Amino acid sequence: MKKTIGILGCASIAEKFIIPNLLSSDKFKLIGIASRDMSKATEFGDRFGIKPFGDYQELIDSKPDCIYIPLPNALHFEWVRKALLSDINVIVEKSLATSNNDVNELNNIAKKNDLVLFENFQFRFHKQFDFIKQSINNKLIGEVRSIRASFGFPPFIDNNNIRYKKELGGGALLDAGAYTIKISTLLLGNTISVSSSVMNYTKNHEVDIFGSGMLLEHTNKVVSQVAYGFDNHYQNCLEIWGSDGVLVADRIFTAGPSIKAKVLVKTSEFVNEHTFQDNHFENMINYFYGLLVGTESKSEEYKQNLKQSQLLAEFIKNAK
Repeated sequence: MKKTIGILGCASIAEKFIIPNLLSSDKFKLIGIASRDMSKATEFGDRFGIKPFGDYQELIDSKPDCIYIPLPNALHFEWVRKALLSDINVIVEKSLATSNNDVNELNNIAKKNDLVLFENFQFRFHKQFDFIKQSINNKLIGEVRSIRASFGFPPFIDNNNIRYKKELGGGALLDAGAYTIKISTLLLGNTISVSSSVMNYTKNHEVDIFGSGMLLEHTNKVVSQVAYGFDNHYQNCLEIWGSDGVLVADRIFTAGPSIKAKVLVKTSEFVNEHTFQDNHFENMINYFYGLLVGTESKSEEYKQNLKQSQLLAEFIKNAK
């Protein structure tokens, strides 16, 4: 049976990827999109054949089974909370909220009401990442000795970009750095903490623009070095150095359906390059459906929400 879903906000990711994949899904019925600018909601509604709403609350009051929220970070807490309190399951783009306390509150509401609260990092659902996890589990490069993850890009052309706005929860850590922290946890496990961090600011912006840090996995004493930024040469890569080889992945975080993502594996015995092309947006939507019907674990997502938020808080505190 199809689940009904609505969208709060006319974000680019919704327009380019989420809406088309929801419309083609046999698991969801997209019932509407809301914007505070009714003309924008109407434009999306006309283009995609869905009902426009001129108010976020109006869409929540229509009681869909689920809400997808790609709003600016600072708006996540308010609207995720309102959706959960209305007994609506939630997909929210990273970062889930701008403070650890807010994430804890949202997580508690979701658990109390047995609802899905899913923070979307779509790279989790790409064949490229599946191969990387399998390679580590199968000891293809031996024991993991260290990880390096980098995600950054040149300055945005528009100085009014929401990522530069402190009041909207902008900043490079919550936008780009969050990916590098997330992948560190997924690869090294939950016995991980921030051992050092630096957040850099410029006189032209009120949010952090680039940064780096080290995350330590305490059981095996393995370190993940992370770097990110809005004022950098483009980087979107992962390197895992093992006792018997090295694995290097490009476009690790944003390999959309048209991208051929590569993983290079080098050992003393061979050098192999693997190419993966996949629709991780479709895979993510199917996974979310699994969370709704119980074939995937809501409790695992609760744990991931808390760990990601904890590490972001540690990163910020350490940097200060």
